[in-house]
Amino acid sequence: MPGPIQSIERAAAMLRLLGSAGRPLALGELAAALDLPRPTAHGIVRTLREVGFVDQDVASSCYRIGSRLHRLGTAGWDRHDLRARAMNWADSLAGSTGCAVYLGVPAGAAVSLVHHVFRPDGSPQRLRTNSEHPLHATALGKCLLAFAPTATPAPRELDLERYTGRTCVTVAGLEAHLASARKRGCATDVGEFEPGIGGAAVPLRSAGGLAVGALGVAGPIEQLFGSGGEPRPRFLAELFGAAREISAALGATW
Repeated sequence: MPGPIQSIERAAAMLRLLGSAGRPLALGELAAALDLPRPTAHGIVRTLREVGFVDQDVASSCYRIGSRLHRLGTAGWDRHDLRARAMNWADSLAGSTGCAVYLGVPAGAAVSLVHHVFRPDGSPQRLRTNSEHPLHATALGKCLLAFAPTATPAPRELDLERYTGRTCVTVAGLEAHLASARKRGCATDVGEFEPGIGGAAVPLRSAGGLAVGALGVAGPIEQLFGSGGEPRPRFLAELFGAAREISAALGATW
């Protein structure tokens, strides 16, 4: 059996040290306490800082446990923080596509809407922020099933309720949808939750590429989809672009 990986052991030791210190520590203190050369200690703490597990004080340059590490074991990003980082791009996406825009996060067997931007056409619309929608029948939900499987139930564990004549109500059918979503990088629903309304959604990623939410657009099926049932390229380009910018704000790198 392979032995332990030294770099991970050292990173874990550094996190334990910072967590028990009771105050921010300087680089020299970290190196001395762990008996590491300063360049090695600096490389480890820099990497931990880049992924959000360590924060660095601007004034003193000392290090402390990072906010993202505190979120481990919880449901990913705080929904308010996620919304704050996504709002500007979501608003811009609604303007460029003419669609409603939704931001969703896993919520057990549902997707919880943490942000909703109305279609900019002035039509009567109902605010859906804080509502929950089914995972299997919405683009946002299927996006989370496809790209955040550890944060959502398996398809066979879901109640595949029928909402319209187009709702996918078999495990095999849903799994085929998810395989297709992973292949093209986005999930769709074509009138599966609301008659005549379709949607497309892509994952939002944080440091390390972890999917922490989904960004989606929704509108009339004929507006969003071509005759073959595929999302129109210009909407996908706008959606992928906005998701990339939001993911960068969440710490994702490419």
